[in-house]
Amino acid sequence: MKKLFLYTFLIITAIGALIPFVWMISASFMLDGHASVFPPRLFPDQFVFIQYERLFSNLSVARNFMNSFILSVLVTFISLFFNSMAGYAFAKYRFAGKNKLFNLLLSSMIIPSQVTMLPLFLMLKSMGFINTYMAIIIPGLANIFGIFLIRQYCLSIPDSLIEAARIDGASDFKIYRTIIIPLATPILATLAIFTFLGTWNDFLWPLIVLTDDSMYTLPVALANLMLEHTKDPELMMAGSVVTILPVIIVFLALQRYYIKGIMMGSVKE
Repeated sequence: MKKLFLYTFLIITAIGALIPFVWMISASFMLDGHASVFPPRLFPDQFVFIQYERLFSNLSVARNFMNSFILSVLVTFISLFFNSMAGYAFAKYRFAGKNKLFNLLLSSMIIPSQVTMLPLFLMLKSMGFINTYMAIIIPGLANIFGIFLIRQYCLSIPDSLIEAARIDGASDFKIYRTIIIPLATPILATLAIFTFLGTWNDFLWPLIVLTDDSMYTLPVALANLMLEHTKDPELMMAGSVVTILPVIIVFLALQRYYIKGIMMGSVKE
């Protein structure tokens, strides 16, 4: 009976969570005005692709989609490179002030990101990067959370492996490339998901640093679209589907690494 009640509760909860998602997808295939009727329709009378045609042909959402995709992929790979090197160094290298420096970096995590936006904007402006893609890439080069995540995972890697590689004559970068990276694949996949999702869904920072409509990322472009087409819920739902589809694909592709990385990344010194 306990299992019966438990699974019944879980099924009802899952259905309640999925209904808005299913309706969003369904509404994106409806004709204009069909999503606003009462009582609301869960499925369209006729599946049409007119809303997606408007998005990609008349409203140039395809360019905004590619802007978000390219930036998210670039930021993810660059961030993984720098975060993994820094996390590995904090975990396995010995240097003066290592713990104090790491604690100082951790303490900066309590500062809200909104507080740092103005000084970061002024720094990028002095370098001439405002209204360029570098204004989005540079702040994503490394972050404290990523360094912390990689460091905690690298603490579980035996020092004997690294020492054996050094005895065999391997350089520091070769050890990082051939030993640390393969062993840290689960936590790197976890960090990749966090970084990709954060960059893809970021709205405020691209809105601040980008002024050219053709350079807008997808969240910014859809926000402007909502202001212009407030009476077209079907079009808004199509835009929402386009926005969340890559996120779902990335998570489903990396979820087994994500779960493994979360389970194994909780090592303490």
